[in-house]
Amino acid sequence: MLRSVAVIAMDHVAAFELGVLAEVFGTDRTADGFPGYRFDVCTADGGAVRSRSGFLLTPTAGLGPVEDADLVAVPAHADGTPVPEPVLAALRRAADRGAWLLSVCAGAFVLGEAGVLDGRDCTTHWRYTDELQQRFPAARVQCDSLYVQDDRLLTSAGTAAGIDACLHLVRQEHGSAVATRLARRMVVPPHRDGGQSQYVEAPIPKAPEAPTLEPVLEWLMGHLRRQVAVDELAARAGMAPRTFARRFRAETGTTPHDWVTNQRVLLARHLLEDTSLSVEGVAEQAGFGDAAALRHHFTRRVGTTPLAYRTTFRDRQTT
Repeated sequence: MLRSVAVIAMDHVAAFELGVLAEVFGTDRTADGFPGYRFDVCTADGGAVRSRSGFLLTPTAGLGPVEDADLVAVPAHADGTPVPEPVLAALRRAADRGAWLLSVCAGAFVLGEAGVLDGRDCTTHWRYTDELQQRFPAARVQCDSLYVQDDRLLTSAGTAAGIDACLHLVRQEHGSAVATRLARRMVVPPHRDGGQSQYVEAPIPKAPEAPTLEPVLEWLMGHLRRQVAVDELAARAGMAPRTFARRFRAETGTTPHDWVTNQRVLLARHLLEDTSLSVEGVAEQAGFGDAAALRHHFTRRVGTTPLAYRTTFRDRQTT
C-alpha cells in the first residue's frame, strides 16, 4: 500500500509539475476519508532550490526519505539542468528495491540519466519524445500516451498529464472509488480518453516539402474533399503510376493514401475546433465520405473520437 512519497527537486524545477505531485499526495485530506501520505520534497543536499519561475523552494529534507519511500517522483526541470550523482544513485536504489518511480513531463530525462528507463516502456511531453529516444536508445518511448506504466515505473506526458498519471497510481493503489472521489475533489476528469496526438500542434501545411511533387501535393491540399485515385495523381505528375508511387514515398516518406488520410484528419481537427458542422458534415468536408470512416481514421491517428476531441477543443464562442 502506498504510504510515503518522496519528490526529488533540483534547480530550475517546474513549479506546476511539482505542484501536481503536492496536490495529489501532499495535501492532507484524511479528515474526508482519503488516504494520507508522508510527503517529502527532497533535494540533493537538503538546501533550497530555485524554480523555473524564479522563486526559491525550501525542501523538507535531503535525500534521506528517498531511501524508504513507497513512491519516488521526479517533476520536470529546465533543459540542461545537471543531475547530481547522489540523485541518480538514489533513483537506482529505489528502482532496485521495487519502489514506484514516477516522472512528470521532462522528469523522464532524469530517470533516463539514472538508467531506469532502459528496456522499459515510457513517455514524456510530445515535444521531447524524439530527444528522449535519441538520448536513451535502450528505452521504449511511446510517443502518443498521456502516461505509460511499465511494472512500477510510471511516466507521464506534459504538465497536466501528470495529474492523469497520479490518479492512475491512486487507482492502482487504492481503487477506482478513491481515485474518482479525488478527481471530483480536484475538479478534473477521473480519466481522460485519447493520447498526446490530440494536443500536438498540427497546422495544415501550406507548402509541402517535396520538390518534384509539390504541384500535385498543393493541388491535393485544395481538393481533399474529392476521392482521387493514384492513377489520376500520377497523370498530373506526368509519371507512370509505379514511378509516381516510388517518387511519392521518396519525397514524403509515406504512401499517397496515408498522406492524404493524414491531411484529411488534420482538416477534420480544424473543422471540429472552428465550425459548428455536425460530425457527418465534417466527414463530408474533409473527404471521408461518412461519419463512420471519419471516426475510424480519426481515432487511429488522434487517439480519441471526433466528438470527444470537439468537446475538449472547440471554441465555445464559435457560431
